[in-house]
Amino acid sequence: MGQKAHPIGNRLGIIKGWDSNWFGGNHYADKLVEDEKIRKYLSARINKGGVSKVVIERTLKRITVTIHTARPGIVIGKGGAEVDKIKEELKKLTKKEVQINIFEIKRPELDAQLVAEGIAKQLEARISFRRAMKTTIASTMRMGAEGIKVMTSGRLGGAEMARSEQYKEGRIPLHTFRADIDYALSEALTTYGKIGVKVWICKGEVYGKRDLSPNIGGTSSASGKGGRPEGATAGFGGRDGGRGGNDRGGDRRGGGGNDRNKGGNNRGGGPNRPGGQGGSRPGGGNRPGGPGKR
Repeated sequence: MGQKAHPIGNRLGIIKGWDSNWFGGNHYADKLVEDEKIRKYLSARINKGGVSKVVIERTLKRITVTIHTARPGIVIGKGGAEVDKIKEELKKLTKKEVQINIFEIKRPELDAQLVAEGIAKQLEARISFRRAMKTTIASTMRMGAEGIKVMTSGRLGGAEMARSEQYKEGRIPLHTFRADIDYALSEALTTYGKIGVKVWICKGEVYGKRDLSPNIGGTSSASGKGGRPEGATAGFGGRDGGRGGNDRGGDRRGGGGNDRNKGGNNRGGGPNRPGGQGGSRPGGGNRPGGPGKR
């Protein structure tokens, strides 16, 4: 039997904070069910808003809901009209005072939930699962992730027999507690059944004590972040940037670059042609050409 720990649950209280912050008391079960209702409602209500997670905090009479989203404009609406509507709807649902905060995710490519949902949407649009997985992995690594693993399971490509396929790049140390690993599961509802998408993203390692308050140890906050700096772009650690210039191996190959024309144009040749200089052949300097006549 596979006994796998949830990567986020495994790190709770160490480098990850909780998504629900309140003391339950005698009504713990009711509050837990209410939290689940709020999350389900919001994910259905703003399904195109790129919602990564919903953090819920409670005081005696008020519920504070923080929505982490990649598209704050869609959630807020014109002049905040959409937020006010959602506020009223949540008041009816919970029968309590509700305050809504919007937290923008600056780099959605590094958020496992958004990456998983992106792949699921592509699968629903009948894009090849391999292509969807590989392009996603490339874009996440380009944004400076330390590693990513993507797994899809189900009737892949409409096959009769369900199976699982996974691709990974970089490192994903699941047993290292200080490794900041984001994990998410999403489902694609295709015409031939559900396809599950799991995503693990490693964003580096966290050294020292991290603030676990829900909106600080989050996706687009830089506090306590180990490994790559939060603003790291492509080329950090020499991925695309330092690898032989932009044209990946431009002048690097054998030190020859564009002059690597095996002996140049003056290489000694035909019957009565004198053998000229050997051009700038890599490693050869100005090697004189062979004898004139072959």
